[in-house]
Order: sequence, then structure tokens, then C-alpha cells
Amino acid sequence: MSESRLPVAEERRKRKERDGELTPRERMQRGYAQAEERNREVRESLQPLAEGERPVAVTVAAVISALIAAVFWASAGVAAFTDTTVDGQEPAVVPIVAFAVLMTMMTWGMWRARYWAVLGFQMLLVLFLLAGMGGLVSATTVVQALSTGLLLVLSGVLFFFMVKAMARIQMPNRRTD
Repeated sequence: MSESRLPVAEERRKRKERDGELTPRERMQRGYAQAEERNREVRESLQPLAEGERPVAVTVAAVISALIAAVFWASAGVAAFTDTTVDGQEPAVVPIVAFAVLMTMMTWGMWRARYWAVLGFQMLLVLFLLAGMGGLVSATTVVQALSTGLLLVLSGVLFFFMVKAMARIQMPNRRTD
């Protein structure tokens, strides 16, 4: 079996020799230069946000963040003002309120198209993706698998669209004079 791979390795060596005898460092530098050229072209194609503009993906994320914040504020109210128990214990109100405050701040930041808020929400989406992968592995019913798969798809799609939105948010305004 190793004999059949020998000609492939020999062909690869000959191809490298034909490419101009570049050192590994020179090949790496050429690759970095090509990647930087592509990055520059992409940066130039982006349009900065107009005053008050908010990308659609960031708007969707802000609405989702507001819904999560509302749920946690309601949960904090229920935990504080009722005799609710979870697994025989009263829920701790302070962590619930802390997360509700964080989500409220993130909602405000995304509504105002702030980079830090979009980055924070993307981190939350990554946590959703990781939790979804764990949930998908341990799903015991078809409904669990489908709902977890839906969470994975929606979180992944939103994450993908928020990447370009983040690039536009952090762009400096270009002068046209």
C-alpha cells in the first residue's frame, strides 16, 4: 500500500521544484499576502452604516434579546413574589435579575448598533450552538431532535448574518470630499 503512495509524493516534490524553489517561509509570506489582498477587497466593498441605520440581522437579534430579557424579568418577578419552588428549592433571584439586566443592556446596545452588544450576542449564540450540539447528541425523541436541530439552524444562520453586520458597524465613516 505504501508503494502506491510513493509516486504521489514524488509528483508533489517535482511540482514544488517547478514552482520556483520557494522556502517554506516565502510560501507562507506569499499566502499571507494573497489573503490580505482578498481581505482588503472585501473591506473596500463594505458600505459603512448610515446615521441611525441598523442591519436587519442586528434588528432581529435585538428583538430576540428583548424577548429573552422579558422572560428573565418575568421569572425574577415570579421568583421574588411567589412561593415557587424548583426541585424543592426556592430559585435565587439575584442571578436571574443579573442576567435580565445584562440582556436588557445588550438589547439597548444592539438597537443602537453598538459593536460590543453585537459581539456579546454572538457569544451567546455560540453558547446556544454548543448547548444545541450537546442536546442533539442526548435527544431521546424525534421532537427533541427536531427542535434542537431547529435551534442549531436558526442560531447558526443568525450568527452567519451578524458577521457582516459587525464588519459594517465597526467601519469608520469614509469621507467623500
